Amino acid sequence: MINRRMRRRKGAPFHHSPEAVTRARENAGLTQAAVAEQAGFSFQLMCDIEAGRRNATPEKLRAMAAVLKCPVSDLQPASGVTQLDDEPPTALETAGVVRPTQRAS
Repeated sequence: MINRRMRRRKGAPFHHSPEAVTRARENAGLTQAAVAEQAGFSFQLMCDIEAGRRNATPEKLRAMAAVLKCPVSDLQPASGVTQLDDEPPTALETAGVVRPTQRAS
C-alpha cells in the first residue's frame, strides 16, 4: 500500500501559529475538545496543533477560525507562510479559470 499523504518537510514553517491558536481558543472560552468536535476533527489533532507537533491544513484552519469566530489570519504567523483568506477558493479559482479578485459578491 502506498502512502500518498503529504507530509510537512522537517523544519518547514507551520500554516498556523500554535500560540495564536491557543490564545484564540482561550479567548473564545472553549476547550480543546469543544473546538475539535465543532470543527470536525479529533481531540488528539487539536492537541497536536496547539503543541506544534502537527500542521493544521488550510481547511482545518478555516474550520477552527469559524468555530472561534475569528479571521484565519489571527491563527497564522505574521510571516513565513502564505496568508489564507477566510473563504476557501472556489472550484473555478482552483482550476485557474477565474482569479480570486474577480469573485462575485
